[in-house]
Amino acid sequence: MRLPIRVLFPVLLAAGPLLTGCGGPATVAVPDRPAGTKAPVTTTPSATGAPDAPVAAVSLGGPGTACALPVSFSLAKAWEPKAIRNPEDPEFAALTRQGPATVRCEVDAKPAGHLGFLRVWTAEKGSAPSPARAALEGFVKAEKKASGVSYRETTAGALPAVEATYTVRGALLDEEKEERAFAVATPEGVVVVHLGGLDTEEHRAMLPAYELARTTLKAS
Repeated sequence: MRLPIRVLFPVLLAAGPLLTGCGGPATVAVPDRPAGTKAPVTTTPSATGAPDAPVAAVSLGGPGTACALPVSFSLAKAWEPKAIRNPEDPEFAALTRQGPATVRCEVDAKPAGHLGFLRVWTAEKGSAPSPARAALEGFVKAEKKASGVSYRETTAGALPAVEATYTVRGALLDEEKEERAFAVATPEGVVVVHLGGLDTEEHRAMLPAYELARTTLKAS
């Protein structure tokens, strides 16, 4: 069940929306989710109890889409993508840079009833034997208060990929929450796709959309 608008509004900037509006930094609001309110789940449980894959609504990353990226992938229904304005502007580096990566696009889950974002970052390939892993490790190391980091080899579509799962202490709720990201190397550099969320419950509710992006990804 979706959270009502009066509950969603105070957390419009949960997990830190970036420079997708008028080009300036946003102000983070204090969340107001009532105690006991569950994160909405927009997927339908299957006979085995696992959530079904979400409905793919549009493709992101290719020509004519909201964000021009080195990769493209399917977005879950109702998730809203926006390109980051002026991501190279040093004035906003604290918001648009994390380790070696620069954020290029963020996909807002609020229209789908969730509190979080799927963000796409890019980094130079560098000279490391595994550019994707090197970029992902630098990205995670730059995350403040990250702990319990675990890396694994995986795939993103048909491309080899590296995925990291970890926890961070959330600034809004002051509690540990799960996050994850995967990275792939392309001819145009490394792409990092990151999923956060207001809290662990929201993060887990959004995992089907993250997996849809990972399994449908292809080089643009």
